Amino acid sequence: MKETPTVLYDVPGPRAKRRNVLYTVLFVVALAGVVWWVVAALADKNQLDWAKWKPFFTDSRTWTTFLLPALKNTLIAAVAAMIVALPLGALLGVSRLSEHGWVRAGAGTIVEFFRAIPVLILMLFANSAYAEFTDISPESRPLYAVVTGLVLYNASVLAEVVRAGILALPRGQTDAAKAIGLRKGQTMTNVLLPQAVTAMLPALVSQLVVIVKDTALGGAMLGFSELLASVRPMSANYGANTIASFTVVAVVFVILNFALTTFAGRLERRLRRARKSTGAVVGADAVDELATPGEHTGQADGTK
Repeated sequence: MKETPTVLYDVPGPRAKRRNVLYTVLFVVALAGVVWWVVAALADKNQLDWAKWKPFFTDSRTWTTFLLPALKNTLIAAVAAMIVALPLGALLGVSRLSEHGWVRAGAGTIVEFFRAIPVLILMLFANSAYAEFTDISPESRPLYAVVTGLVLYNASVLAEVVRAGILALPRGQTDAAKAIGLRKGQTMTNVLLPQAVTAMLPALVSQLVVIVKDTALGGAMLGFSELLASVRPMSANYGANTIASFTVVAVVFVILNFALTTFAGRLERRLRRARKSTGAVVGADAVDELATPGEHTGQADGTK
């Protein structure tokens, strides 16, 4: 069967196809060698012994005492950070597009400042600030510090995602909204943002995945009882099964992030189908509701 030409690359010829097959075989062999080396090294250190992995399959206390409470804390911190960071990032992103210079300057300063600071430093600073200036208990302080650091950093990153998504829309969208009499705020909320969300969704989801993973920084540095922090007590309780504990925690993180990206992928496809089926036509009734009186109904020139 003849391959269809593409503008992205030339269709490989017979020699190129043989070369690609050779590269594939070499890569598979190299990958198998690396896997074999890792497995052999773990076996030499007795890390593959069933006794080190058995608690995760036969002892329910491993999950009820360590993993599930840690997973609950991870989800609480991640969800709380998402709930605050998403609208705050959208607000900052829209503010950076404001026609008022002082609004753009203020939002830009906030975004660039917090985007330039590592999220771990923000968490440590927040933890110290809460200890110095608030009455938050030492047990709850790590959670507040983790959420604060995640919100400040990720809201700044999300602001740039929102700004880029809006700027990527055709200029004609704004012009069309102005032509039917929509105000600036109505243009942003009813025309630009709904269209930009679909284009921004992959980048937004990537940043939400970062939020979930960065909760581990709180466990490593602040003593926050999240998934990564559960490795040490599990390893001490079940005979130094550190590798097994890290592996299980990593698998839990993979499942969490895979579920998040899968949900986002389905949502993106649904939004794209909805846009294709509904189009971008604004009915007369919608125009009458959105526009201010007299802007487009003919009342401005005395007609009806």
